Amino acid sequence: MSHRVGGQPPVPRDIAIGPLDLAARVDDALAVQAHAFGLTDEEIGVRRHIVLRHFATPGARALGATTATGRLVGFVYGLPNQRSYWWSTVVAPYLRAGGHEDWLDDSFVITELHVHPSHQKLGIGRALITTITDGVAQPRSILSAIDAETPARGLYRDLGYRDLARPVHFPSARSPYVVMGARLPLRRG
Repeated sequence: MSHRVGGQPPVPRDIAIGPLDLAARVDDALAVQAHAFGLTDEEIGVRRHIVLRHFATPGARALGATTATGRLVGFVYGLPNQRSYWWSTVVAPYLRAGGHEDWLDDSFVITELHVHPSHQKLGIGRALITTITDGVAQPRSILSAIDAETPARGLYRDLGYRDLARPVHFPSARSPYVVMGARLPLRRG
């Protein structure tokens, strides 16, 4: 069954978008992220603990995109932001410098959004992010992305996200990032 999200083209008929028990499928999710983001085995090991800690946070939500055989080909997860979170402490000075520090309050953070390369450009990422944000209580969403003109960044712009701070440098990250924010609901079509 194809899933139509708000006026957007449906995702492929063999893909189901729905709740994801991220704790139970963390290794499947990290395999998708490793393919999409080019992670090493060491980076996967570090992220495993981070994902499990995030998903234990009150208000954390996750959705997955699965094939008819149950293979996970995409996922998104996020949580209501708190200024005490590590991510917030890193991005706060950058947001403050641009007059956007208030975005750390009453926002839902998209922590990770990844689609396996073999399933990209099919509307799956769009369906995942719009569906997860449609179900939150916060009036806006924030995220960080690599500060380059990538398909992901184009998707975020199409959905209404705008640059709030750049370049943002995370410890041990190879590339600079951008923090983006959007009012909810996200833009359609």
